[in-house]
Order: sequence, then C-alpha cells, then structure tokens
Amino acid sequence: MTRLLAWCLGISFAGLAVAQTAPLADPTRPPGAGAESAADVAAPGATRLQSVLISPTRRVAVIDGKAVAIGGRIGTATLESITESAAVLRYADRRETLRLMPAVDKRQRRVADAARSGPASSEKGNPR
Repeated sequence: MTRLLAWCLGISFAGLAVAQTAPLADPTRPPGAGAESAADVAAPGATRLQSVLISPTRRVAVIDGKAVAIGGRIGTATLESITESAAVLRYADRRETLRLMPAVDKRQRRVADAARSGPASSEKGNPR
C-alpha cells in the first residue's frame, strides 16, 4: 500500500514539474488573439510608444521606457505632439507617427450608417 501511495505521489510531483515549465496562457487575452502579429511587435531597434498620459496641465508620452513631454528629445527626434493613441516625432528630414496599437485601424462611423442601424442597444427594450 505504501509503495502504491509513494508511486502516486511521485507521478503527481512529476506532473507538477512539467506543468511549471510550460508557459501559462493569459486569461485576459481575447479569444482568437493567439500569437502576436508582426504589426504588433516592433522591429528590433525601432522606437516604440508604450503609453500616453494626458491631463489638463500636461501631456507625456512613454517612449522606449522614458517619459517625454512635448518638445522633449528622443535620440535625434523631438516629440512634436501627443494624442490619445499616438505621438508624433519630428526628425530633421521627416516626421514619424508612433501608435499605441499599430494593428488597430480606427475609423469614424458615418452618420448615415448610424441612422440606419437604429437606436443604441441601451435604448432597445431595456427599461431603466
């Protein structure tokens, strides 16, 4: 009996050791968003916008781990402007727009499309 118990415990510990070496899946990742696409991953050495902080008194972009205010320098570039989802760097010969989510293409919905789709879901049969 003790041999069987020892064998079961040994198998259990071996299974735990294997489970610890496998990477854990992100439970907050949306379904179907398995591997990151090439557009989501910046090329090595590329400048990357990581965050944007906007308040009534200032605007700051976190680029490559450094907080930079408008007019600040990133290498040879100057931070020209900051929006909710992008930052514009001005180099001597060009401008570069860094986006928080480069794979997302946000477009404005036309008024005709909105009218055709009807009232918002919160107004459809959901009494307050």
